[in-house]
Amino acid sequence: MAVTVTDTHRAIDAVWRIESAKLIAALTRIVRDVGVAEELAQDALVAALEQWPESGVPDNPGAWLMAAAKHRAIDMFRRREMLERKHEEIARELESQLDKSDDLVDAIDDHVGDDLLRLIFISCHPVLSTEARVALTLRLLGGLTTDEIARAFLAAEPTIAQRIVRAKKTLSDANVPFEVPRGEDFKARLSSVLEVVYLVFNEGYAATAGDDWMRPALCDEAVRLGRILAGLTPDEPEVHGLVALMELHASRSHARIGANGEPVLLLDQDRSRWDQLLIHRGLAALDRAEKLGGAFGPYALQAAIAACHARAHVASETNWGRIAVLYDALAEIAPSPVIELNRAVARAMAFGPMAGLELVDLLTAEPSLARYHLLPSVRGDLLEKVGRFDEARAEFERAASLTRNARERELLLERAAACAR
Repeated sequence: MAVTVTDTHRAIDAVWRIESAKLIAALTRIVRDVGVAEELAQDALVAALEQWPESGVPDNPGAWLMAAAKHRAIDMFRRREMLERKHEEIARELESQLDKSDDLVDAIDDHVGDDLLRLIFISCHPVLSTEARVALTLRLLGGLTTDEIARAFLAAEPTIAQRIVRAKKTLSDANVPFEVPRGEDFKARLSSVLEVVYLVFNEGYAATAGDDWMRPALCDEAVRLGRILAGLTPDEPEVHGLVALMELHASRSHARIGANGEPVLLLDQDRSRWDQLLIHRGLAALDRAEKLGGAFGPYALQAAIAACHARAHVASETNWGRIAVLYDALAEIAPSPVIELNRAVARAMAFGPMAGLELVDLLTAEPSLARYHLLPSVRGDLLEKVGRFDEARAEFERAASLTRNARERELLLERAAACAR
């Protein structure tokens, strides 16, 4: 059967998504500049797009791309007439590697794990803003195009492009080393990495704006990055805790959306549609985190809460008492108004709506929740349960006015209308 140009381009897209992070990571180790490394990788991609439709996809496309990128690196150093000894040595080293073509794959694979971990840490460096870290991570590690990132976050493509350009310049200007931090700095920097991965997942799991309730591609990308990170840092319990949390939440994805794209809340979901493989993987990751001594890490505790839901075959079997206890522990180690709101929901389910309403009422004066639509949404739900329908309707309407997600707004307005009947 003849292979068409479209088939080849589709194959190139797949190869790029798989190989781009390893390619950029290896090139960054060589040229010590993540921006230059990405340019070289993109040049190699262009060469593939030009040559592969004629020559066919090579047996080892990753090695082909690396060789092409290294050739371009040599050309770049010579073209810029960088005659300093360091650059001459780099060029000679690259030529030496290319001369030993039989050893090229081994040379790439020798460093791939270390290089990927370095790239993850440099993409999530605290010198960058949170928004820049997210964009750069999706670009360099996810292989997403600027347009894909812009559409995922409902931002203008030039805005995302500028964000990525500024991020790479900031890293270059700050001379951020291409290395894995050590000691106490490792723990702090790992926390930044996990935050970025979880932000990406959450934006996919419950989109903050737009017409869709979920953006599954972002969830998939975050889970993939989490699994890579777990493979590279197997002894870090919170990494496994985050992977467990994402796997368990992702297991519900198909049941969270109705036939017409409308949101389906947790207690109303058809649990037979939950993905048992993802649940199994999530519980295994949680077990790993706990065996490593991380049972009381923030991500592991949230994963333990998600596990309570995963283990309940029907909503009525949910162990809300244990969930309330877990939220108490989470509030102790990672206190925040949002955690307190979730704790209120758990207490309401475990001990009755008034137990939750008392906590929620205390949060109405919290400045950081003034524009947070889930506060009036939760309060409306609890008021409805105790029969205070007029107040509940007003809360649901307020929540609808605050959310930027169209699907969620429709659901909240429906609940407000139900309170008026």
